[in-house]
Amino acid sequence: MKDRKLLSIELGRLSPEEYRSSPESGIVVVLDNIRSAHNVGSAFRTADAFHADRLILCGITAFPPSAEIHKSALGAEDSVRWEHCPDSLSAVTRLRAEGYTVVAVEQTTASVKLDAFRRDPAARYALVFGNEVDGVSQAVVDAADFSLEIPQYGTKHSLNVSVALGVILWHFRPQDGYDNLAGTADWHKRCPNQKPSIDKG
Repeated sequence: MKDRKLLSIELGRLSPEEYRSSPESGIVVVLDNIRSAHNVGSAFRTADAFHADRLILCGITAFPPSAEIHKSALGAEDSVRWEHCPDSLSAVTRLRAEGYTVVAVEQTTASVKLDAFRRDPAARYALVFGNEVDGVSQAVVDAADFSLEIPQYGTKHSLNVSVALGVILWHFRPQDGYDNLAGTADWHKRCPNQKPSIDKG
C-alpha cells in the first residue's frame, strides 16, 4: 500500500498542558463582536491547530463555558488561553502598548493583499477578525497598524470568519515550521514504545 491514513496516536497531539507550556508563537487572535458561538468554537479549534497564544473575545462575542462553543471547538477551549474584553478598541490599544503589531483582517482602501505580505519573524502580531455582518469596526481599523486582505475572485468577496481565520493563521505560521514551538513532528520520540498497525493489504 503506497499510502494510508495516519492513526490518531500517530498525529503527535499535545495535551492541553503541553500546549500551554510550549513556547509562544507570537500570535494573538482578537474576535471583534462575533455573533455566532459556533464561529467562536471554530476559532478556538483553528487557533489550536496553528498554535496561537490566546484568543481575546470582545464585546458580544460568546465565551466559555458554552455548550455551543464546545461543540465546534472539540475541547480546544481547554488548550488555547482566552480572555473576554468588553470593548474591542480597548483590547487592541492595550495590545499595541504591549508591543504587538495590530493587524485588522479587513478589506479597506489601503489594505495589504495577503499574498504580498511576509511576516516579520521578530514581531508579535494581534490579528483582528470582525463581525459576520459589519466586519472589523472602523474604530479598530483606525487603531490598527495596518489592514490585511485575503484576495478573492468570486462574486461574494466574503468569507466566514472561521475560514478567514484558517487562511490567515496558516500564512502567519513560522517559516521554519512549528517543531521548535511544539515538538510535534516526530511521533516516535513521543511514543517510542508504540507501533502503529499497518495494513499490508
